Amino acid sequence: MLVLGIESSCDETGAAIVQDGRYLLSNIVASQIEVHNRYGGVVPEVASRQQLTAIIPVLEAALEQAHCGWDDVDAIAATYGPGLAGSLLVGLTVGKSLALARTKPFVGVNHLEAHIYANWLRQGEQPQAGVGAINEGDPEFPLICLVVSGAHSELVLVREHGHYELLGQTRDDAAGEAFDKVARILGLGYPGGPAIQQAAQRVEEELRQQKKSLKQARKAYLLPRAWLRGTYDFSFSGLKTAMLHLAEGATGVAPELRSTGQAKQGSRYARMGEQAAQAGAPDVALLASSFQEAIVDVLAVKTRQAAQEYNVKQVVLAGGVAANASLRERLQRELTPLHVRLSYPPIEFCTDNAAMIASAAFFHLSRGERHGLDLDVQPGLSLPFVQR
Repeated sequence: MLVLGIESSCDETGAAIVQDGRYLLSNIVASQIEVHNRYGGVVPEVASRQQLTAIIPVLEAALEQAHCGWDDVDAIAATYGPGLAGSLLVGLTVGKSLALARTKPFVGVNHLEAHIYANWLRQGEQPQAGVGAINEGDPEFPLICLVVSGAHSELVLVREHGHYELLGQTRDDAAGEAFDKVARILGLGYPGGPAIQQAAQRVEEELRQQKKSLKQARKAYLLPRAWLRGTYDFSFSGLKTAMLHLAEGATGVAPELRSTGQAKQGSRYARMGEQAAQAGAPDVALLASSFQEAIVDVLAVKTRQAAQEYNVKQVVLAGGVAANASLRERLQRELTPLHVRLSYPPIEFCTDNAAMIASAAFFHLSRGERHGLDLDVQPGLSLPFVQR
């Protein structure tokens, strides 16, 4: 089965053709990062207008790359939530219109569920008949999925296709939001995740070359962790606030924010920033490294605890923060003693793309599920959790 997937939930316009939910024939993404970089984040109205400009060329490129015509496509899928309403509307309307015009089955796909199904995608062609099973290499149920995408940070127990049990979620800022906001505080640009990772890698490499201890250097910034004992929930709002106070106290960091510091002069994090600056600490890069470590610490430990409690054999990562190298390495260290396998998509499938939309759609189609053409966008859509 060949599924054409369309993704337009935020500032990326994507189209892809995937065979049997796994094998990539094409994957085209038009990015708007340069457009929104000047604003330090995505401007919804600008994003939706860019979607209108990009959607048709992206679809044509996906068909050309896959060497497919419309007669070869078996079904069409598009994201219907969560995301920005205007952006979602572009992709969903085009997908439904194509399904009507070409008399193809149509499926609306949950963007968060699609991030999970990025773990089913693989490079290379489908094996020939009699050479291996089509599902060889698929993630093994039951599994724990750590979803860290945009405004979402969730730990999910997945028992089978379409069966999601919520174990824990963010109570305030999600990890991705915290990365973007802190990158802005530190003046590192947008998108925040890659910017903070690059700054952290830079200072870590400098310390290695100087044969200095990274652990010792991070003691300059002892950042808080909200463990929320007895739950699998997350909270990163306090960490973000601590970073703001540190930046206000550290020389040369976000000077435009220093004017707001009078009301916070008593903050121990502001005093810590001042002391570190006076000692000559490499403020921005070391702050970025310490912040990243604080995020990764909580995500990795809670995921390991969930994997241990529910006795799963596999953990999968999903979403943009799944591309973070420090998170991948730390999770591997946490899970190896438990003999739990860790898997995550290639970096190009961690960020928004249409291949994951087509993959998720295939498994809905395989269960006989379809959507009518009256399906509307749902900007606040969540995963379809079942009662535990």
